[in-house]
Amino acid sequence: MTDKTPSPARGPRSIALLLSLALLVGGLGILAAVVHFTMPRGGQLASSPSAIGGAFALTDQTGKAVSEQDLMGKPSLVFFGFTHCPDICPTKLFEITQILDQLGTDATKVNVVFITVDPARDTTELLSTYLGSFHAVIRGFTGTEEQVTAAMRAYRAYARKVPLDAGGYTMDHTTFVYLMDRRGQFVSTFDVARDPAKAAQDLRRYL
Repeated sequence: MTDKTPSPARGPRSIALLLSLALLVGGLGILAAVVHFTMPRGGQLASSPSAIGGAFALTDQTGKAVSEQDLMGKPSLVFFGFTHCPDICPTKLFEITQILDQLGTDATKVNVVFITVDPARDTTELLSTYLGSFHAVIRGFTGTEEQVTAAMRAYRAYARKVPLDAGGYTMDHTTFVYLMDRRGQFVSTFDVARDPAKAAQDLRRYL
């Protein structure tokens, strides 16, 4: 004999609860998709902007000890690379140079920092020589392996040594430029591969 007892009717509160759960699950699915498709190759972004940036202790190309405190008071463009980089690093630094040229005298109101991911080869002397080909505002930072690793960890940057068939090695690394505000807080990645005048105009908003 089949049980024909009717199911209890769902009240308005039950229906509202089910709809809320459905929306929550759907929203989480959309969020996961956004995170998946916006994750940059060759590195990772932190789960929140405040998690990018932070304490570091390095040495600039003149031999001066520097820390995150040296970047306070001005907006900063921070880029990780290395002097033996065949194309990406010099291209990025040239593009940044064009943007700084567009800023004119305001270029000194911006910190631009090139942090090496290859401290074994990138001495202060080599950084100084290498950066001589670009805008004078750009500073190079290096340090011990441990210091550089700590700086990369602070910025959620990535680097990996890749052996070459002919001997030696190159570095696979994060290639985007970080824009930090005057308080050292992460704003966004900064596209330097666009029209220099437009990029300079965008950067002026943070001076």
